[in-house]
Amino acid sequence: MKSIESGSYSIHFNEQCYVKLNSFLEHSNFSKIFILVDTNTHDNCLPEFLSNISYSSEFEIIEMEAGELHKTLETCTQVWHALSELGADRKSLLINLGGGVVTDLGGFVASAFKRGIRFINVPTSLLAMVDASVGGKTGVDLGSLKNQVGVINFSEMVLIDTSFLKTLSKAEMRSGMAEMLKHGLIKDANYWSRLCDLTKLNSEDLDGLIHESVIIKNEVVKRDPNEQGERKQLNFGHTLGHAIESYCLENEKKTTLLHGEAIAAGMILEAYLSTKTCGLSNSELSEIKKTFKDTYGSVEFNEKDKSSIIELLKYDKKNSHGLVKYALLEKIGVSKVDVVVTDTMVHEAFSYYAS
Repeated sequence: MKSIESGSYSIHFNEQCYVKLNSFLEHSNFSKIFILVDTNTHDNCLPEFLSNISYSSEFEIIEMEAGELHKTLETCTQVWHALSELGADRKSLLINLGGGVVTDLGGFVASAFKRGIRFINVPTSLLAMVDASVGGKTGVDLGSLKNQVGVINFSEMVLIDTSFLKTLSKAEMRSGMAEMLKHGLIKDANYWSRLCDLTKLNSEDLDGLIHESVIIKNEVVKRDPNEQGERKQLNFGHTLGHAIESYCLENEKKTTLLHGEAIAAGMILEAYLSTKTCGLSNSELSEIKKTFKDTYGSVEFNEKDKSSIIELLKYDKKNSHGLVKYALLEKIGVSKVDVVVTDTMVHEAFSYYAS
């Protein structure tokens, strides 16, 4: 697959990943090179990654706990201490080998350590390949509130080796697929249609679809890197989806959802809001609902759940001047940003979701 250029950095795929990385390391004269992994990628991905590195320098490995619960400032502090104790300086490099938690947190750690060291993202989950590792967003959660602390700062390169996908469960693969479906909904109706029938896909098809998904996101980010306008489209499904994810994370009585599972619910809810405010047709709304329900099932929400989730919306990063602002759909493939809806409409959306 052809490498993708994104302004200040490049995104490389499969066999090109290690050709580009080895050349980069050979010519960059880093004082020390660190690899951030979590407890999963340490065992499942690190040996294969290192086997492809021909650069002769030794690497220092820093390991964090796996999972969204550990995407915190406390974990950042632990990693910063490790970097200091291992002798990192401003000419060091941090390679983030993991899913979205590792690439988000590792990018933030690198951006803040000694006012910024260089870093590379090596996503190992489908979600991180098509979303988290691309676009320069770094950061951590504040309690259960998603991505409240962070910066936009671009990596030196992103290396997408799809062989790492063999380490994932079916649930993790579905989670990543939700972001790919979102890219079709906001930008490319044809891409959405091809993704909808997942039963016909083989591994070669998936590689091509991942490449297309990254192209869609990359083009949006290049035009609006700091999310002043068009990039907000990438948040479709995420206003309510992140609130649902946060609520389920902090509530012991609710099943913790993977990111894609929460966003799938959020996309059905926000598709309903789109019919009320942006002209999305009822037939396309039904198509969106069926696609996500067939793949992700349903999450049950009682009245207390709904009220608590709506209360969490006030913390959404896109808000301004006290208003919750959504990215919604005019039709499949065409989106609109900064849409304001009422709480009554949100309650109606939950009723539609449950029907």
